Amino acid sequence: MSAPLLELKGITRHFSAKRSLAEHILGAFGHASAQPKILRAVEGVDLEIRKGEVLGLVGESGCGKSTLARVATGILPPTAGSLAYAGRDVATLSRAQRLEYLLKVQMVFQDPYASLDPRMNVERIVGEALAVHKLAPRGDIAARVEKALTEVGLDPAYAKRYPHQFSGGQRQRIGIARALAVEPDLLVCDEPVSALDVSIQAQIVNLFLDIRAKRAMTYLFVSHDLGIVRHVSDRVAIMYLGRIVEIGPAQEVFSSPAHPYAAALIGAIPSLSRRKRSFEPIPGEMPSPLAPPSGCPFHPRCAHALPVCSERRPVLAPIAPGRQAACHLHAAEAAS
Repeated sequence: MSAPLLELKGITRHFSAKRSLAEHILGAFGHASAQPKILRAVEGVDLEIRKGEVLGLVGESGCGKSTLARVATGILPPTAGSLAYAGRDVATLSRAQRLEYLLKVQMVFQDPYASLDPRMNVERIVGEALAVHKLAPRGDIAARVEKALTEVGLDPAYAKRYPHQFSGGQRQRIGIARALAVEPDLLVCDEPVSALDVSIQAQIVNLFLDIRAKRAMTYLFVSHDLGIVRHVSDRVAIMYLGRIVEIGPAQEVFSSPAHPYAAALIGAIPSLSRRKRSFEPIPGEMPSPLAPPSGCPFHPRCAHALPVCSERRPVLAPIAPGRQAACHLHAAEAAS
């Protein structure tokens, strides 16, 4: 098994929730109910991404996937925990080494409309990092931009055009070209096809697979579309309310999920097969990260919850070779 290219240990990210005017007034008088609230977006996540693999990260909206992706790329600092890139703790890197890490771990954003500067043409968008960080001689930047655009399936003749002159799928290709221009080792893809038409989604997914084959690219692929994640991923991590509840080889997790939430999430995938012509939604709603439940965060929605589930939080533990799950049910089965 190869060493991890990017390793996250105990990653936690909290945000201070905005207070209303009334809460500010009550807080000024020391009212306990008006104390600043903490939004617990990510809580104690351990994750390894190995060189050359595609790790899928899935979960319901609001579970912390995008926040974790931004921490992995250095866009957001963690509240607690550590990141290691190529075996080196990011917090201890020199300025030059940290810049190398930031360039080697690139992000493809969800919204191709908002992630491109409308005042810059394609040549400047794709070549900006090359110029700012002096990654190529100024005279070679146009050629590097042309190479990146060709690799993502865009005509280099479009380099002088502006984002508003392109379709959504083309804009996402520009965003991918921008990331590829700096020769990254890892692409963090945050819902990269969710804003696109279904017919275009398949093209972009196939583009990611082509890039992986040509460059031996490593991916953290964040999505709520389990069908796409199953198609592209080697391993998959299931996230719920800021925590990883199951991780393992994609085909094993999808065929025999070990955590009740993973099973419910996979069971909710719409199907047109003869045996199953509908989908089964997960009961209840995900609790607020402002006030997470005690014990296992999924226990209020879990049909298999034990008394211990509301009292003690389960830890992510091995359940089979290469697989981990955070569920008291497995401990109970082992004890029986």
